[in-house]
Amino acid sequence: MRCIIRNSILVLSFLALGTICVVAGDADTSQFKVIKKFPLEGSGRWDYLYVDGQSRRLYMSRATHFSVIDADSGAVVGDIPDTPGAHGVALAPDFGVGFTSNGGENKVSVFDLKTLKVLTKIDTGGNPDSIVYHPATHNVFVQNGKGNSSSVIDAEKRQVVATIPLGGKPEFAVYDDDGNLFVNLEDKGALTVIDTANKKVKATWPIAGCEEPSGLAIDRSSHTLFSACSNKLMAIVDSESGKLMQTLPIGDDCDALAFDPETGYAFASNGEGKLTIVHKNASGKYEVTQNLTSAPGSKTMALDASTHTIYLPTAKFNGDPGAHPRPPVVPGSIVIVVVGK
Repeated sequence: MRCIIRNSILVLSFLALGTICVVAGDADTSQFKVIKKFPLEGSGRWDYLYVDGQSRRLYMSRATHFSVIDADSGAVVGDIPDTPGAHGVALAPDFGVGFTSNGGENKVSVFDLKTLKVLTKIDTGGNPDSIVYHPATHNVFVQNGKGNSSSVIDAEKRQVVATIPLGGKPEFAVYDDDGNLFVNLEDKGALTVIDTANKKVKATWPIAGCEEPSGLAIDRSSHTLFSACSNKLMAIVDSESGKLMQTLPIGDDCDALAFDPETGYAFASNGEGKLTIVHKNASGKYEVTQNLTSAPGSKTMALDASTHTIYLPTAKFNGDPGAHPRPPVVPGSIVIVVVGK
């Protein structure tokens, strides 16, 4: 009997070791890297990018228009014209339309998702900037940088149904699964929380130590917000309480954050020329796992969560890309840097 037990223990030990080896072998410890580059023709500064993983389209603002790019090949497959002061795009696939924020004319363009034809334009507040479609309410929330407000557009009726005063200059916005929209207030160093159903502000949370928050991302499953601060910090905030949980160092001139819900990675695109990559460690704290050299001027980005790929636009500039006002882009020098594993 003792011999059988000893042999059984030996077998179990080998099985356990085999299991450990399999788990270790499956763990993805590889580093992110530049996997390809998409050169683009033309000139003009850009702002936000957005990837539609289903249609494999990458939308990129181009100052006065939006380029629509095949997310896999980099080929330009279409264009959304006449969007002066182009900032961002939001898609409402349930109605077959998309919306662009045109800061130069205080309007939002509505376009057909199949043909890219502009169907109509809608007046908003001053300098419409970030824009997000909220599927649960079928509304588009447009953050007006000069109006210090959010214009709420009914996506089906294509008309403004409310204007929400925000009490500060809004930047990026994200939503959770509980009816809340979170907006960074750049000039207040704060996050404001909008009740999407009632179309009103329900709370404003100061972010201690965070200057001029701009980019914003969310992990909906763990109720965690990631906010980009101009003083080279990523502020990590509890989206239920507004409590600041921790801060991490990132690069200079960051204007976009992204979170990949499947892999748990958070990304910060820094205009100084690096992509900061963050992940939660075994103790439950977030830590910087990599600073990938990208290219100067790559301060915004888009995440394709279906392929775990990052798209970073960059170019050559006639001057310091981080200067204010921003220097002009050298025509024909724009490149989208694609990052993955």
